[in-house]
Amino acid sequence: QVHLVESGGGLVQPGGSLRLSCAASGSNLRINVMGWYRQAPGKERDLVATITNGGSTNYADSVKGRFTISRGNAKNTQYLQMNSLNPEDAAVYYCYADDLNWGRYWGQGTQVTVSS
Repeated sequence: QVHLVESGGGLVQPGGSLRLSCAASGSNLRINVMGWYRQAPGKERDLVATITNGGSTNYADSVKGRFTISRGNAKNTQYLQMNSLNPEDAAVYYCYADDLNWGRYWGQGTQVTVSS
């Protein structure tokens, strides 16, 4: 199985930045895609960004140019750098990992609040 641990959420003022981290652990991991979703109260969980083992990235239109997803030097880690945050970005952010052996796994979620 795959265990994902997230960190980095919190309260930030509009225009500010946050960096989310997500680390995957487990046995016989063969993770090929990692990414982030977010869910605001009363709304569906929406895709934010994805990154493959090869470094290919994909972003939701709403975050292009402001968010950057990256993989860490440590195996099976990922980051989401979020800049120019606005209140519409406030949500619980969930990281996920697609493993060729185990399927999709999710992190526990981390709250991002954007408010002055």
